[in-house]
Amino acid sequence: MTNDHAEAPSPDLRAAAEPVALASVERFDHETDVLVVGFGCAGAATAYEAAAAGARVLVLERFSGPGGSTAQSGGEIYLGGGTRVQSACGFEDTPEDMYAYLHAALGPHPDEEKLRLYCEGSVEHFEWFRARGVPFEESLYDEPGWMAPTKDGLMWLGENAWPYTTFARPAPRGHRPPVEGYAGGMLMERLAAAVTGAGARVHTDTRASALVVDGSGRVAGVVARRFGAEVRYRARKGVVLTTGGFVDDEEMLAEHAPLLLGHGKVSDGGDDGSGIRMAGALGAATRRMAAVEAALIVTPEAACRGLLVNALGQRFINEDVYPGLFSHAALHQPAPWWVILDEDSFASLSTRNPAGLPPDHAAETLAELERELGMPDGALESTVTMYNRHASLGQDPLFHKNPKWLRELKAPFAAIDPRVLARMAENRREATGISGFTLGGLHTTVDGEVLHVTGRPIPGLYAAGRAASGIHGEGYVSGTSIGDGTFFGRRAGRAAAR
Repeated sequence: MTNDHAEAPSPDLRAAAEPVALASVERFDHETDVLVVGFGCAGAATAYEAAAAGARVLVLERFSGPGGSTAQSGGEIYLGGGTRVQSACGFEDTPEDMYAYLHAALGPHPDEEKLRLYCEGSVEHFEWFRARGVPFEESLYDEPGWMAPTKDGLMWLGENAWPYTTFARPAPRGHRPPVEGYAGGMLMERLAAAVTGAGARVHTDTRASALVVDGSGRVAGVVARRFGAEVRYRARKGVVLTTGGFVDDEEMLAEHAPLLLGHGKVSDGGDDGSGIRMAGALGAATRRMAAVEAALIVTPEAACRGLLVNALGQRFINEDVYPGLFSHAALHQPAPWWVILDEDSFASLSTRNPAGLPPDHAAETLAELERELGMPDGALESTVTMYNRHASLGQDPLFHKNPKWLRELKAPFAAIDPRVLARMAENRREATGISGFTLGGLHTTVDGEVLHVTGRPIPGLYAAGRAASGIHGEGYVSGTSIGDGTFFGRRAGRAAAR
């Protein structure tokens, strides 16, 4: 899932983001109605809908095949409101409950208009995936996790954790194809097949470098490079940027989202912000550029069964929330971070968490463990003592962890170091234990029109996926990138085809 060695865009590529005047282009090598730049899930949804609407569609992909970061993901799609999978698993859900949860979990400051449309259209969007050949098992994975290690089609994504249970009736909404573990590959295979089946053409190994603009300011095409040669594309109706975020561009991270500097990257290596820069050269507005998703490399089942603490031995959140939320909270805490378990809780992970075995640290007493972990004397002991006192009563007055996970921790004790798992996953010695990606991007309407800094749409230019700012505020839940990228990609494709 990570790529920490992607090359930063060269100064030449930054200069190439400047728009090219239509009058200066002597001839175009290819012409189409709708030109989609990027072939991840957002690009696939855009291309399919534009082609289904009767437009001639051409997709440009910088790598040698479709997929993008979606293909390397867990493949979760955040869907609800009463899908057939939810109903088959015995859960009632409504768009209102879905909206209430996401408004809180993706906040503060989510895009309320986009979020409302997404929740109201979620059941129809689920059926759209099924019609494109994406299967879902009608069964529930009932453990907390980043992704299901089973083929179950539904999983919890923090909906049953405090404080969200006070806002909305809990219902699991993580929908996923029937693959054990990473399901993004199957998802993209089905979507890519739907795109070509609808008649769209695809040019791979083709990297867009600049937008072509006519005298009125309308986007009329793209200049790209393929194997070192310049290729010019004319788009009669519109260009849709689905080029991903900017986590692979260190300069853009430093400018906009420095919270992720020094951490790992959840990316296919191509999230270099190129689409955002090309549109920015036309005066496009951006939104929520500081917003990020973070992934603390711990097994959520382990965190729930123990304690998540910072470098000072202090808890800072209820461990049963969606792991992206405890990861984001960790970014604002003193590092390093630790999962503290006892022998019984660790033993219960033996079949689920092979990467975490044996424990990174073990000790007969909390005082010993504190010294091993470099914590202040008595800090962890104080935390565990207070936790145990209330856990024995089935309570967690500090963070309201679900009583099903509350039990006293008893000697001997163990600590899991997220940095160890991160080094294994990222193959780098200096891993911090956290990886992430960016959520901010181009400011768009609900139909994907890219807005100029003056607030007016830039004619002929659209965006979707992580190149655009979607439903997110400052929070994130798994499945909302694939969910909103495809949902608003579909709308952008239809709008561009018009």
